[in-house]
Amino acid sequence: MPNWEQVIKEINSVPNPYDSVRRKYLDIMYKYTGRNIIAYYSAFIQKPDIDGTGIEDSDKNAFMQAAHGLDRSLGLDLILHTPGGNIAATESLVYYLKSLFGNDIRVFIPQIAMSAGTMISLAAKEIVMGKQSNLGPIDPQFGGMSCAAVLEEFNTALEDIKNNPESASLWANIIRKYHPTFLGDCKKAIDWSEEMVKTWLMENMFVDSESPDVDASRVVAYLSSHNNTYSHARHIHINDLKKIGVNVIPLEGLDNNSIDQCKDLQDCVLTIHHSYMNVFANYAALKVVENHKGIAMITNQVKR
Repeated sequence: MPNWEQVIKEINSVPNPYDSVRRKYLDIMYKYTGRNIIAYYSAFIQKPDIDGTGIEDSDKNAFMQAAHGLDRSLGLDLILHTPGGNIAATESLVYYLKSLFGNDIRVFIPQIAMSAGTMISLAAKEIVMGKQSNLGPIDPQFGGMSCAAVLEEFNTALEDIKNNPESASLWANIIRKYHPTFLGDCKKAIDWSEEMVKTWLMENMFVDSESPDVDASRVVAYLSSHNNTYSHARHIHINDLKKIGVNVIPLEGLDNNSIDQCKDLQDCVLTIHHSYMNVFANYAALKVVENHKGIAMITNQVKR
């Protein structure tokens, strides 16, 4: 399989190159694994200031199209590259995929799956990551603010005012920025995301564990704790995830049974990744959901 430079050369040598090249390599990976492939890619790295790159309800239509006609007995390998997004849309999307493929879902992270993308990953039976791959914390956000950080700040204010009443006026200016019910909404969002992910872990990744509740609670406690991760943008690597018990498999050396044009699974996955990164660098595409048969739904940036 080619590297980044070779992918660019191939793209420049064929008609409709970006579609042709990535679909070619999705099909090669399907032939290599014998499993259904759906790639979910976002342009959030190339287009960080543009709305529409996150997980949202409209993605369900794309997944419905990509899943239609697939042999569900083959399971699903989901290649995921996303900044995260809406919790409700994420919950519904996982429910849909599990209703089709049951527990036979693997998630591949070629580079980054943050926030709600991490939640989707934790619904799988296993997560495949390379040395370059990252997941992120699962603490929910409101208006770009971490719910956990908001509650932490509010509790700090209460404690400080209790011990030092003169600080009340200072804290009042800070707390005033929260609208009514905001703190309650933050608490509910945290409870919702934690319970949801814990359930998914117990149903799949830890279903055969002697203590699935304990194992799932440990993972959720670490990934949802602002004290552990410090920032919602924290990039969490494979070794950190292994330490808390996540069933994460190294992409390097996962499978080295070569076929024509693909020497191993790492080769397949990273070539596919390079192909999508080139699409976002050269076109107005914001998101692509695509299967190994070349069925795709592409969301483009709307020019105003």
